[in-house]
Amino acid sequence: GNLPAEAEWDERKSIGIVLAAEGYPETVRQGDVISGLGQSPENTKIFHAGTTMSADGHILTAGGRVLCVTALGDTVLEAQVNALEVCGQVTFTGMQYRTDIGYRAIARENG
Repeated sequence: GNLPAEAEWDERKSIGIVLAAEGYPETVRQGDVISGLGQSPENTKIFHAGTTMSADGHILTAGGRVLCVTALGDTVLEAQVNALEVCGQVTFTGMQYRTDIGYRAIARENG
């Protein structure tokens, strides 16, 4: 049967950074092997968007917005640092991402 769902809220701040394929947002590369997905530290999660699995078990790029690296922190800056650390561990040919995600919120936190 259907049981009622319960939401749990975390008071920490979060940041999500999209890892995009080469050529995004125009014509993008596809079929590149993605490395470094198994190394995410605690308080981070990688969401798949434009990915697929090859017959031999490799995760491959399959779209423009390939992954979204999310991280938690006590401050937005800490969340950003945690997310960027994971972004530095993941690799695929032509990978691109912004390093300034959250800058407005960080400025507001710092007054």
